[in-house]
Amino acid sequence: MSSSPLTPTPLGLKPSFGFGDRIGLATPGHVAAMKQSGGGIQPIFPQQSIREMTRTNRTPKQVMQDALRGAVAAGYHGLTGADADHLKTTEDVDRTAEAGFVFFTIDPSGQVDTHADQYGINELKDRYAKVRDKVTWLDHYRGKSIKLSTGTTIELTEESCLRAAVKYGLAINMAVSLADYIKSVMTKGGKDYEIELSVDETPQPTTLAEHYIIADQCLSRGMKLVSLAPRYIGDFEKGVDYKGDVAAFERSLADHSAIAHQLGPYKLSLHSGSDKLSIYPAFARASRGQFHVKTAGTSYLEALRVVARHDENLFRQIVDFSRSCYERDKATYHVSATLQSAPPQNQISKISELEDLYLGNWNKTPKGEGFRNEGRQILHCTFGSVLTDAKLAGLVRSVLESHPKTHEQLLSEHFSKHLESLREGMK
Repeated sequence: MSSSPLTPTPLGLKPSFGFGDRIGLATPGHVAAMKQSGGGIQPIFPQQSIREMTRTNRTPKQVMQDALRGAVAAGYHGLTGADADHLKTTEDVDRTAEAGFVFFTIDPSGQVDTHADQYGINELKDRYAKVRDKVTWLDHYRGKSIKLSTGTTIELTEESCLRAAVKYGLAINMAVSLADYIKSVMTKGGKDYEIELSVDETPQPTTLAEHYIIADQCLSRGMKLVSLAPRYIGDFEKGVDYKGDVAAFERSLADHSAIAHQLGPYKLSLHSGSDKLSIYPAFARASRGQFHVKTAGTSYLEALRVVARHDENLFRQIVDFSRSCYERDKATYHVSATLQSAPPQNQISKISELEDLYLGNWNKTPKGEGFRNEGRQILHCTFGSVLTDAKLAGLVRSVLESHPKTHEQLLSEHFSKHLESLREGMK
């Protein structure tokens, strides 16, 4: 692992914030944001998904070393977690556990039936019959009523239970199995750990019945669940603010939080959390301060802002290159940007305007008429192609290493807004 004296530790129910870093140079800026915005929220500096590591040709050990060294170099001596994100296989667990990660995010999305919301009752029954021998808990929940502290009652009807069984039954089994493997690996090494479950990558929001059954099954089967990421109402596109009714989001979240407190307690997690400033106060408030927020791509975009301000020609090259890769690279991301909605760089003469079109406007426009996020999302999705390009990757890194103060300042300003918005809801 790293020679750094800073050692990751499980953070439990403390409110936490994950700083993803796809290049390995952002942690000093993350530390500066923590210092600037005060205490109350614990950081997770080493955070990377297996998908991101693959796209950037980095290893779990490199991610860990870069984050810890950067934190120590910036004078950080507090707690930090370490998030091995979106794990799907035992091999993923082995690699990240060996590197020193202690927060394991299980992603069972490959076992989720994302079409289950469209099935009628007869089709649900037919599909359940095919998995009945593996999903045996239907009768345990069918017909129950769950009263929450918010006053809401969850009616576990036959249809809601069948839908949960068909949609998530196999995913729950996969998650529990991987959690058991994590337990065996970590306890064998005498290490403490914690688990987050991600079920947010579905087209439709997670219902209260689904949330209750998923969490109850995982906890009753021994998962060391510290955090759960449901699919919330509204739209969570990459790189921009929340698209939806914030008041409705907070009301819905209060019910999800009531389930988390009743069954756990465990934290609620917000994935695709970058730049969702409009809902941070509501998220912190409705979760009663038991939350985790996960960010990743927004640090990469701030790195490109450094490039825009210190090497205009390189930034223009990156815009051209990213546009050429966007249609392919956007496939696994929830975005609405099109190439037609953002102008090519050669149509914009001023670098300040180009920076604004491709890196600015990352929240709602001042008049509230919508979002201008097209260029930002094009750059967001193509990070892997840029950071593994034989020419561009080295040039980007060279600019960041030549201008560390700019890099740190931009990251500090950017993330201070995130952290301060969350703290507003904790007051």
